[in-house]
Amino acid sequence: MSAENGTPPPGPSPEPIRFFGTTWLNHDNGYTPRRIAVAVGSLATAAAACVVLRLAYQGLQIAAIGGFVSLLMIVMFAICSAMAFRHTWDGFTRRPDPDRQASLRGLLAIGFVGSLLAYFFRSLTEAPGEKLHREEYEAARKQHEKSTTRRSGKKRRRA
Repeated sequence: MSAENGTPPPGPSPEPIRFFGTTWLNHDNGYTPRRIAVAVGSLATAAAACVVLRLAYQGLQIAAIGGFVSLLMIVMFAICSAMAFRHTWDGFTRRPDPDRQASLRGLLAIGFVGSLLAYFFRSLTEAPGEKLHREEYEAARKQHEKSTTRRSGKKRRRA
């Protein structure tokens, strides 16, 4: 926004990223501390989630439901976490398909530890999704510049 009159600047504006807002654009206003906080927070949350899953597993052992069901639970969480990791990781580099996202909602909820770990690993190098947002923003800026120079560059001669 312009300080003089409160109007937005001409052209495209950057899309905010969760926990970062638009600080990813110029890496300013606490970008680095936010990245550190996101990395620590996602890793701590993943560790806490693993503790909760361990307690659930111990509950199954106490209930003595059998080794097969315990094995199924471990395999289910491992597969769902791996798939959630991959889906989340891919979502940082390209926009996910909304229909596929809706169909995978349950799987992603079960494999939430994988999503948290993907968030942790990505936040070690950049704000999660920064590369995708930067590419889209740069493309929108180039398109805007091309359209404005095309209009202003071709002035008609008046007779």
